[in-house]
Amino acid sequence: MPKLRSHYVCNQCGAESSQYFGKCPACNSWNALEEQVAPATTTAARPGAVRVGSRTAHQTPAQPKAALTLAQISDHPQSRLSSGYVELDRVLGGGIVPGSLVLIGGDPGIGKSTLLLQTANRLSQTYRTLYVCAEESAQQVKLRAQRLGVGEERGEGRGGRGQAAEGRREESGVGSRESGGGKTQNSKLSSLSAQSATQNSKLKTLPDSSHPTPHTPHPTPSNLYLLPETDLDTILAELESLKPHVAVIDSIQALYFSALSSAPGSVAQVRECTSVLMQMAKRQNITLFIVGHVTKEGAIAGPKVLEHMVDTVLYFEGDRFASHRLLRSVKNRFGATHEIGVFEMVDQGLQEVLNPSELFLGNRDEFSSGSATIVACEGTRPIVVELQALVSPTSYSSPRRSTTGIEYNRLLQILAVLEKRVGIPLSKLDAYVASSGGLSVGEPAADLGVAIAVVASFRDRVVDPRMVLIGEVGLGGQVRPVSQMELRLKEAAKLGFKQAIVPKGQVLPDLGMEIFPVARVVDAIAIALAGKKSTDESIDEAE
Repeated sequence: MPKLRSHYVCNQCGAESSQYFGKCPACNSWNALEEQVAPATTTAARPGAVRVGSRTAHQTPAQPKAALTLAQISDHPQSRLSSGYVELDRVLGGGIVPGSLVLIGGDPGIGKSTLLLQTANRLSQTYRTLYVCAEESAQQVKLRAQRLGVGEERGEGRGGRGQAAEGRREESGVGSRESGGGKTQNSKLSSLSAQSATQNSKLKTLPDSSHPTPHTPHPTPSNLYLLPETDLDTILAELESLKPHVAVIDSIQALYFSALSSAPGSVAQVRECTSVLMQMAKRQNITLFIVGHVTKEGAIAGPKVLEHMVDTVLYFEGDRFASHRLLRSVKNRFGATHEIGVFEMVDQGLQEVLNPSELFLGNRDEFSSGSATIVACEGTRPIVVELQALVSPTSYSSPRRSTTGIEYNRLLQILAVLEKRVGIPLSKLDAYVASSGGLSVGEPAADLGVAIAVVASFRDRVVDPRMVLIGEVGLGGQVRPVSQMELRLKEAAKLGFKQAIVPKGQVLPDLGMEIFPVARVVDAIAIALAGKKSTDESIDEAE
């Protein structure tokens, strides 16, 4: 029997160490080393033998490939696939790139599996799609799909046939699928219907030998296949046989590779499974969506190298007590990063929000003091957001500062500028700032809106609800220029805003809005709270 050998792997960077350290020697992360046990080999490695985990497999040395120039590489133009969601296509850079590997992370229960199940259903209308549910049984996915309406025929309502078929026993069927140029019989396929139990189901369950199903002819073959499996070898064999255009793996932490002795979800398993799936996606030109769990800090669980292996990394964000969800791109080899897509959670699943500015705007009829409106840019998308501030006397020795959707250190900096450069005493006052809808706004263009909202709350004044505030606040009290000004103003004009306070010196388009270019925060305060004034009058008003 070979001796067991222990080594330690960092769950942040994937670095290996022969002994345990409190801090990873490679990335300096504390308490990140996890013990991995593997049997030590006593035989010398033969030429062409590659050791994977606890097994040694013989591999023929690959012939070196000759380097090619750009002119020698043949062009194979490929069009992007439409996911059926405009918001998802926007985040991906214009659609799904064939052969790409997309990683989606998010908090538990935020809606990752719901989004991908609905996306797989829409893609199956045109493309052969495989959904691998590694954490749920087929019956559990079936119940969830029924609630989401997955499997309903397009173009028909829930009435008519659906009501007549309600309560009817679901049919089992035999379909056919292409496999390497031929057709193989797909036996034991149990259909998955919606709540209306329509006759033609759009979701099939791949064979499960432990639950035999009677062979009943299915009226129309489906393009959406369901595979409840955690063994990576079985999943790879199904990908080779089915050859789907799109496949969903839910989730990568539940898969295990039999060549490795570590437990599922460990660093070695997650890294190796992702590497094998990436090779399969590139070789077979299969688009793969992978669901990844997140840690308590909000990062995707597993080594950081996992994010470097994939083509696109998306984060599904949102407050579970709110209805809207944000899909944010943090890495994209085929498009812009920091793009966001907005969805709303309803009874039938997720619905896309095509105009998110209306979602993040408060009640425009009852505009209270301490409110200001800004235009934030997430990637290439401008979003109009309402900011709310509350300033009140503190009952403690040190005042409280609290933010929701705004960076905490940014608020402290703005409060210091207002006290030092404008003369507003805020050091003994509590300050609370929040963005409407809980949208996280991290760009400096929101500084001017935060400053105006704080001053408006301090003076108990109401800012014109038809005015937007755009600009970065410097430490000297200046209002600095920001990027994409024309895009921001066009979005504000489209929503009916009539006035805008912007930094001085930028080229501004003619959109029919009244524009107030300012160079100092004190001038912006005077215009926002008391109308347009001269420089001397604005200073007196601020003081």
